Amino acid sequence: MLKAIADKITLNFKRPAGTSRGILKSKNSWIIKVWDSENPLTIGMGEGSIIENLSPEWSIDYEAKIQDIVQNIHHISTTDLLDYPSIRFGVEAALLDLKNGGKQVYYNSDFTDHGKGIRINGLIWMGDKAFMQSQIEEKLKAGFTCLKLKIGALDFEQEIDLLKFIRSQFKADELELRVDANGAFDVSTALQKLDVLSQFKLHSIEQPIEAGQLEKMANLCKNTPIPIALDEELIGISDVSLKTELLKQVQPQYIILKPSLIGGFIASDEWITAAEILGINWWITSALETNVGLNAIAQYAATKNNPMPQGLGTGLLFLNNTPSNLKIEGQSLFFH
Repeated sequence: MLKAIADKITLNFKRPAGTSRGILKSKNSWIIKVWDSENPLTIGMGEGSIIENLSPEWSIDYEAKIQDIVQNIHHISTTDLLDYPSIRFGVEAALLDLKNGGKQVYYNSDFTDHGKGIRINGLIWMGDKAFMQSQIEEKLKAGFTCLKLKIGALDFEQEIDLLKFIRSQFKADELELRVDANGAFDVSTALQKLDVLSQFKLHSIEQPIEAGQLEKMANLCKNTPIPIALDEELIGISDVSLKTELLKQVQPQYIILKPSLIGGFIASDEWITAAEILGINWWITSALETNVGLNAIAQYAATKNNPMPQGLGTGLLFLNNTPSNLKIEGQSLFFH
């Protein structure tokens, strides 16, 4: 019979992480361990990673819910967890690991078996101009050729100055720039801001306006001078037909898949299938998981052979992360 436990871990950021939703100093995750009572030494591991005020199932009852699910793991399937995407992600990963022998190898690929790296973007967190500039210089020195900047917290003119500085040093064919607004732009001025940003030859902008405004987002995607990537817009949608309907209505240039926020790997596959039918490109991103969740996401991403830089560099953000087989060398993530 299947048995499981979920152990809570509070991750502390090395530096407060600025987002358009506020400053994060710590976040909670639950490490899910699953085993068969007849073979208790083989344990599968996954992670229920929650981001307060962003994960759709977040509430003060979350911990009680995850404990109830693991106590009843023997008669719960992942389809029972559609309303709990972070728990579904964790249970799905733990069961995959258990099936594969409990070695935290979720998917075999050249990444896990032959030392092939996954190219990733360098993540630049919000902060004052000097802090963001120091991060940029650090990432460039490490060899990154794709940077993702969180924007929306500083004065817009300061962010423009920062982009001017970067482009004065590196042209678009030398350095790919992605920006993530996390829904910070007001609908009335969003297109105007996109026009201003377009002078910097950005690869894309994630979620320029707040999620849930589909007609307005569709209008932006139709008229934008910069490719738009949907991020938060995908959260909370579990029905396959609704995924297709959303993409048909909005017609974004990209979607970004965060397995712990959208319900795991099966759910990510559904989004990918729907997007590719409509000619919409995509990439995969972690969302402040521990190394347990990041490892599972990276292995999943590796099976897709997407040549675009993936967003898998968040493991370096914490003071007290879990042990890891992952290592960033240059601008690539490797599994050792």
